[in-house]
Amino acid sequence: MGQGRQQISRDDRAEEHAAPLREAWYYACPSARLKPGQMRAKVMLGEPLLIGRDADGSVFALRDICPHRGMPLSAGRFDAGQIECCYHGWRFDTAGRCTLIPALVAGQSFPLQRVRLQSYPTHEVQGNIWVFFGTDPAAAPPVPVLEGLADATPRLVETVAFAAAIDHAVVGLMDPAHGPFVHRAWWWRSRRSIHAKAKAFAPAPWGFAMTRHAPSANSRGYRLLGGSPETEIVFRLPAVRIEHIRSGRHAVCNLTAITPIDNQTSEINHCIYWTAPWLSALKPLLRPYVRAFLHQDRRIMERQRQGLRWNPPLMLIDDADTQAKWYYRLKREYRRARAESRPFENPIEPRTLRWRS
Repeated sequence: MGQGRQQISRDDRAEEHAAPLREAWYYACPSARLKPGQMRAKVMLGEPLLIGRDADGSVFALRDICPHRGMPLSAGRFDAGQIECCYHGWRFDTAGRCTLIPALVAGQSFPLQRVRLQSYPTHEVQGNIWVFFGTDPAAAPPVPVLEGLADATPRLVETVAFAAAIDHAVVGLMDPAHGPFVHRAWWWRSRRSIHAKAKAFAPAPWGFAMTRHAPSANSRGYRLLGGSPETEIVFRLPAVRIEHIRSGRHAVCNLTAITPIDNQTSEINHCIYWTAPWLSALKPLLRPYVRAFLHQDRRIMERQRQGLRWNPPLMLIDDADTQAKWYYRLKREYRRARAESRPFENPIEPRTLRWRS
């Protein structure tokens, strides 16, 4: 291969199509979409989940299948902390323990303690609900907490399903060169705005960071903050991107979390926080632009999927695709560290990357 150009190796190809990391927290839904006493069905990592909030406000997640006859429990009732199956009335508490089988008559003995739904650890922070898949949450990358926002909740959340496997969705999320071609719009950038860029990167916990810098001149959206904004962009495992923008005493933070639904579908949740009061007044105008931006990515991934179904060899180049290479390296190291019962060792080293976009 020529200098600066690399075809994805056999190991990388296998990694690219591998299942998502299981020892990880994944974004489930915004807190505001789950009121006390409500439950909702959701597929995550190819598994049916029932996510609910009890009357006291605590969140829980269970496997959404009744062990009796396979009925989705989300089709039943949730009352007084008990989930009732709509088929035969079996009841379960929010820890997944069976508490009642109505068909039993007096004198019939059945060990209810043997019937239990799989439960998943949940964590709710800064207006978002996360679910853990795996066995040891304490050893996994923690749920992200956005600096300087305390107990803030997102001012705006957009959720979009992408027809893309998790790795392609993540690589698309961190791809720095597609902007002038995919996100062409008068309010963002044009094809003619493409120019050379140089950004400094450094290792960060469980990932890497594009260190704080002034946004590129062809990124018009940053001008809404006024002043001289600076931004830092962090990627961390398993699939989280955080952009923290500052301008004077005000901040905007974008949390983008990708959740694999199944082997061919990923869900993008884009949460925006801000401290500038005038942005709240602009919220009805901002939402269509955020939605348009995400749907531009969704459409391009649908087109990419048409080509990927032929399983073509793929190619990564320096420096524009270096972040994609880092993602695969981080993912491999995390899997190896867990398999070998040792601490994760971040393989990323400080580097300045250059590309045109």
